[in-house]
Amino acid sequence: MPGKGEAVVVALGGNALAPAAENVTIFDQFRHTRESLGSVIELAREGWRVVIVHGNGPQVGDELLRNELAADVLPEQPLGVLVAATAGWIGYMIQQSLENGLRSAGLDRKVVTQVTQVVIDPEAAESREPTKFIGRALREEQAERLRAAGWDVRRDSKGILRRVVASPTPLEIVEKETIRKLIEEDVIVIAAGGGGIPVYRHPSLGLEGFDAVVDKDLAAALLGCEIGASTLLMLTDVDAVYRDFGTEHARTIGHLSLPEARALLGTRQLGRGSMRPKVEAGVRFLEAGGDRVLIAQLDKGIGALQGTAGTEITEE
Repeated sequence: MPGKGEAVVVALGGNALAPAAENVTIFDQFRHTRESLGSVIELAREGWRVVIVHGNGPQVGDELLRNELAADVLPEQPLGVLVAATAGWIGYMIQQSLENGLRSAGLDRKVVTQVTQVVIDPEAAESREPTKFIGRALREEQAERLRAAGWDVRRDSKGILRRVVASPTPLEIVEKETIRKLIEEDVIVIAAGGGGIPVYRHPSLGLEGFDAVVDKDLAAALLGCEIGASTLLMLTDVDAVYRDFGTEHARTIGHLSLPEARALLGTRQLGRGSMRPKVEAGVRFLEAGGDRVLIAQLDKGIGALQGTAGTEITEE
């Protein structure tokens, strides 16, 4: 398995740390975090330079709910600021858990969390159209209350009622050079948390925040391209990419070439909010010069790298 000195971007789903169907506490999230990092520790043991990108869908939904519950006491914070807040505390959770795991494994690697801004186009259609599920499962009465307040609420691919917000395409990682320098020093970097904080370039003010949530897989692909990573590893709660997912004809896909992945994106076989962003991220990563994309279950990261688990996407 290659790795010595090569860079890999590992994308962890926010649902891995706080499953949307569970009423998890912060202590549960620490436990889930510890359980999710086995593959990262093995990557460190193999000598990979590692960047971790994590989702924040359930967590940022919780922050919105806290906002609303405290609205008569404290000023509400905008969604972009809440993305930054979750990037900070989830980063702390992953950083502490990973440092402890590395120490237990006898590995001397430093870990740092970089709060990361991601440039988007505020005028693009996807910056206005709600497509990204966030937050925990909602009861019907909660969903009606949120709809009345102007939120979009729909059922996700698992049938769970959740909020839906805009998810603009990431165009540039503002802190990419800092991240590149850190991994060159063998530091494991947690970056683009929650997909990064959406910002846009104002002609006179400079960087300005934008209220949306960037897809963490697309952000991970972009970051991987900008720092010269060879591999993009997306760890999720599904064991592989499937054809006809959710039907009696569903079957796993072990390998896709880049043309095959592009063709699959042109069908309706991938859910827009589930596996589609992962395959799309993989295509973008390979088109920009990446070598290999792997999509696998959370505990099968090393198996995916060894070719025994998940789905691999390569140029040919």
